[in-house]
Amino acid sequence: MNDTLPPAALYTLDSPAYVIDIDRLTENLRLLRDVRERAGCRILLAQKAFSMPAVYPLIGEYLDGTTASGLYEARLGAEEMPGKEVHVYKPAYTERELEALTGLADHILFNSFSQWQRFRPLIERAPRKISCGLRINPAFSTQEGHEIYDPCAPGSRLGITRENFRPGLLDGIEGLHFHTLCEQDSDALSATLAAVEEKFSEFLPRMKWLNFGGGHHITRPGYDVERLIREVRRIREKYGVEVILEPGEAVALNAGYLVGHLLDTVENGMTVGILDVSAACHMPDVLEMPYRPHIIGSGLPGEKKYTYRFGGPTCLAGDIIGDYSFDRPLERGETLIFTDMAIYSFVKNNTFNGMPLPALALYSKEKGLQMVKEFGYEDFRSRLG
Repeated sequence: MNDTLPPAALYTLDSPAYVIDIDRLTENLRLLRDVRERAGCRILLAQKAFSMPAVYPLIGEYLDGTTASGLYEARLGAEEMPGKEVHVYKPAYTERELEALTGLADHILFNSFSQWQRFRPLIERAPRKISCGLRINPAFSTQEGHEIYDPCAPGSRLGITRENFRPGLLDGIEGLHFHTLCEQDSDALSATLAAVEEKFSEFLPRMKWLNFGGGHHITRPGYDVERLIREVRRIREKYGVEVILEPGEAVALNAGYLVGHLLDTVENGMTVGILDVSAACHMPDVLEMPYRPHIIGSGLPGEKKYTYRFGGPTCLAGDIIGDYSFDRPLERGETLIFTDMAIYSFVKNNTFNGMPLPALALYSKEKGLQMVKEFGYEDFRSRLG
């Protein structure tokens, strides 16, 4: 994301806030719709990366529905994007949860044959037709440096390996699902598909669909869209299956900002700025990935004249966002705008230390800045019983 932003809109926010840029979101959706139509596949919003009901009607104009990681996300997709598909995958279900899901989901994916066997009678009693599938694990890793997000790592609990695949229990199963990518290009998909075909191709002609999962960085500049389209078409034609993609990041990539403010600075071998936004509470992927989010107008440490280390106001010593440089000294109260903050941000927020949750807002050139929701003490208190 570059530094060309509408400063008059974002710099007016007094409190921390996530701002979703509707124009950028729409650009992403148009590209995804083009892929969907040219490849002949279905594309779903992976809500684990981006869940904002205020824009679900817009997303529903371009995509086929939502994918969920559990009951609450499934209900959100069903209620906020009515008439669209709801797909669910979870490593293990409870009976109560799955019973509720049978009234919401169109596709339910199981992580093991034991879960499929246990819950098949419940599925068959469901009030609606549900297409059931199994998650497979091709045991083929294409990631480097993101082990926490590698479902094909040794000892992974996610998906059925070929050694543990039981063809005799496939009756009633209509599809297979794999999810192995994380912020990757279509060359990683090609390599993964080769591993999937090597180990599971004999079962694909028996299936109605094959779900390629998420992690496809389709809307990132430079992503090889044409290769993706070729791979989707190839699998469709070779095995006679429908293909499903469920990107999360690609839907809202570079379409959001987190607006924060500089509260104070301290000196300890360098200038350390304390912000009203927290890595631990408001951008946990900064610590989990880890990565350094971009701030509008900043450079790398030492690149510009004045370098700062930024951290949050919590008691956690490791609540550090990163080191940044600027052309001029920053003043207390200064507004700082983090980019690419729509994805894996507010969906992962927490209130550690009693930290307030940033507000949620929308921005578009047509309508300007619109506040969606502001949070207060009751939102913190209600989680504690």
